[in-house]
Amino acid sequence: MENSGQEGGFKRELSLMDMTLVGFGSIIGSGWLFASSKVASIAGPAGAISWIIGGISVILLGLVYAELGGSVPRAGGVIRYPAYSHGPLVGYLMSFVTLIAFSSLTAIEVEAARQYATSWWPALSQPGTTTTPTALGWFVQLGLLCIFFLLNYWSITSFAKSNAILTIIKFVVPSVTIVFLLSQLKTANFSVHGFAPFGFSGVEAAIPTGGVIFAYLGLQPVVGFASEAKNPQRTVPIALILSVVLSAIVYVLLQVAFIGGIPTHMLSKGWVGVENEFSLPFRDIAVALGFGWLAALVTFDAIISPSGTANIYLPSTARVVYGWARNGTLFKIFGRVEPRSGIPRPALWLSFFLSIFWTLPFPSWGVLINVVSSALIFSYAVAPISAYALRRNVPNLPRPFHLKGMSIIGPISFIIASLIVYWTGWQTDSWLLGIQLLMFVIYVLARKAVPTDQVSFAQQLRSSWWLVFYYIVIILLSWLGSFGGSNIIPSPWDQILVVIASVIAYYWGGRTGLPEPALDEDKVETETVPAPPSFLGREDPESSR
Repeated sequence: MENSGQEGGFKRELSLMDMTLVGFGSIIGSGWLFASSKVASIAGPAGAISWIIGGISVILLGLVYAELGGSVPRAGGVIRYPAYSHGPLVGYLMSFVTLIAFSSLTAIEVEAARQYATSWWPALSQPGTTTTPTALGWFVQLGLLCIFFLLNYWSITSFAKSNAILTIIKFVVPSVTIVFLLSQLKTANFSVHGFAPFGFSGVEAAIPTGGVIFAYLGLQPVVGFASEAKNPQRTVPIALILSVVLSAIVYVLLQVAFIGGIPTHMLSKGWVGVENEFSLPFRDIAVALGFGWLAALVTFDAIISPSGTANIYLPSTARVVYGWARNGTLFKIFGRVEPRSGIPRPALWLSFFLSIFWTLPFPSWGVLINVVSSALIFSYAVAPISAYALRRNVPNLPRPFHLKGMSIIGPISFIIASLIVYWTGWQTDSWLLGIQLLMFVIYVLARKAVPTDQVSFAQQLRSSWWLVFYYIVIILLSWLGSFGGSNIIPSPWDQILVVIASVIAYYWGGRTGLPEPALDEDKVETETVPAPPSFLGREDPESSR
């Protein structure tokens, strides 16, 4: 995986506070502004349980990432760990799906900022809708992307300072909203039409389609900036855990505040119409309750929060591009780091242009958001399998954060993530996983051009068949199951089969990792912290101390 194109090194300038703000800031984006009414319309008051389940699943995955990020702090680590544990082929598949999700997330957040800004500047959106921008609105979105590009182009310090300011605002406004709406809490709302009017299936469906997982997905930027963190073996694990726990608390309280803050008489027709009644949830509730100042504050933050998240995901996408290039399955130019700034500028340019592309008016934008959510949760889900394989095959790898209970947390987190992918439904799963299978076929057909200097092509295939099995089984179950499929296999049997398939894939994948994982010794990333040896197979325990 050696890349001779490196020209400089990352600068370790991000503190624990900076890294925690990156995590919290990437999680608290447009999700808190839109998801609460959507979740309530799907699950009713029981929607708070959806946030708890989503939070637990992300926390479990965060603990796994804490071990990986502390052991091997690498820029773009989320797509490099699969390559380390299972070879370039699996790394290539994860890189493709993660790049699509990250680059489109930047665009989604910028569009969310423009949608809320329409309430103050109507010329930004087409008449009668906020979802379609005018020409002026599109150029405003482009202007925001240009600002974030420049903030991240010059230095990591300018990014950290701007992110700190935006994230503090993003923490204060939701906190004020929670306090004032809880002061108006109407306990009757939690029993009107029943606590769970749509049953537990509503709770399940709200996790992927109500925006819960979309709102939570922010762990990866912390791992992506690992090469720029001070003392990353300590900073990355702590920042991951703190950012997820804090965000889970905020989201659960926001859902409770939303449900309890609605004037009870407005629920006479049930929860189904809540999403339309409160299309801008917390602003509309503030207006209904007569808190004009709170409505203005929420609208202001509705521009700041998505913008701040876009400011994080643009450079995070660049680290994904950089990591893909370092894996050896993308053009080497994107693995270069500019010496003076310590920024992977070629990768940042590509990320910038991809983000602009996703702001174009695609007709199936709602479907795309579901695909993005499913893609991101699956890219998270591979982490437990990578951690399992590395523990088996690299037992002496220094692990500053050694996750106790990995034998339980690993498979459980993979099962939960698989269920979330399945709950997204047939339309999304067939779209996403079908593309992944196509990318697998393309890789196999291009075998003469793929990297085989450290891992033979035969070994790459042996280490990836579990993933092909998993894709095919999830697609078939989605087609036959009860979440947008033909319902030939009714609930809960379809979900039981998903669990069984996940257990098989987890242990198959963990046991077919590379016998001797190659952890690249990268000059770019080891200016201040030495990297592990190039090949960390079964070495002398004394050599890793």
